Amino acid sequence: MNATDRTPADLLRSALAADPGRPLVTFYDDATGERVELSVATFANWVAKTANLLQGDLGAGPGDRVAVLLPAHWQTAVWLLACSSVGVLADVGGDPAAADVVVSGPDSLDAARACGGERVALALRPLGGRFPQTPAGFADYAVEVPSQGDRFVAFSAVDPEELALVVGGVELTGAQVVERARADGEVGARVLSGLPYDTWDGLSAGLYGPLASGGSVVLCRNLDQLGEGALAKRVESERVTVSRL
Repeated sequence: MNATDRTPADLLRSALAADPGRPLVTFYDDATGERVELSVATFANWVAKTANLLQGDLGAGPGDRVAVLLPAHWQTAVWLLACSSVGVLADVGGDPAAADVVVSGPDSLDAARACGGERVALALRPLGGRFPQTPAGFADYAVEVPSQGDRFVAFSAVDPEELALVVGGVELTGAQVVERARADGEVGARVLSGLPYDTWDGLSAGLYGPLASGGSVVLCRNLDQLGEGALAKRVESERVTVSRL
């Protein structure tokens, strides 16, 4: 944490400088049995590569809008921080027709085709796997991102007072995201979140709050498919201190 941080990307840079090896996002998909753990350094590397893809290949910059049609997932968290790094507006669940870029999961491809700009599809398969066949009209994120650079430098300075996030009808600047995240986060907490990413509460519990408070998140998708008693075991094994369900 750093008192001078004004954007979510600033929060990530501070976390990286403080302790790059600590866990930041541990992701479970209880429909597939997937578990992925990303340290601050690994997460930041994914963010840098994605920001380079967004800025360089997709031509996005400040003033542009990215419709994020993705569930609560570790790759969604990466995209949100990449948007902050570039300075584009992340519109979670937003109208693709009003966006310059759309980022879609496999279940929202038809809706995403309304975007007249760049379209990126994520298979959301274990280990970040690609589609067996790239959806027509889309770039496959898993194909495009590995070759991107590991360091990111924005072409334009990111203004913390510009609109950075829209979720659940709430519009926030970068500075407001940081302010809210700091207010919500508990210092050093390990948060288990089963909340979707379509509200501020879900994004705060599942990403921004832990990032702003030096904590970490155990992000769970399809938690309703977890067997009886398994949630308590996960809380214990992952050393969870706060649960948001």
